[in-house]
Amino acid sequence: MPPLSVDQLLALVIDALEDLKGVDIKVLDVTDMTSITDRMVVVGGTSTRHVKSLADHVALKAKQAGNPPLGIEGEQGGEWVLIDLGDVVVHVMLPPVRAFYALEKLWSVGGMESGEST
Repeated sequence: MPPLSVDQLLALVIDALEDLKGVDIKVLDVTDMTSITDRMVVVGGTSTRHVKSLADHVALKAKQAGNPPLGIEGEQGGEWVLIDLGDVVVHVMLPPVRAFYALEKLWSVGGMESGEST
């Protein structure tokens, strides 16, 4: 199975997050800001259980599509889980953690925010 393109991987991630009612999904195009990844997805969860479920669902869907995560961090605490899919990095966060770190503002310098979904 050939690897997914950035757009295909991004669509898979968004679909997986929407499946489990991820809150305030934001997509950031960071292609010109870092060589680590092309897109960052930031999404909220309503509880630690919801955050973990969202992260697990994204990881499972990516693995089923032949694009297993390169790494997953934060599953133990469940306040912020990062899923590294290579071209797409997903941050699943509780609202207070998301507000404190403000990743959307940090990575959107110069209006680089590419889109959003709810």
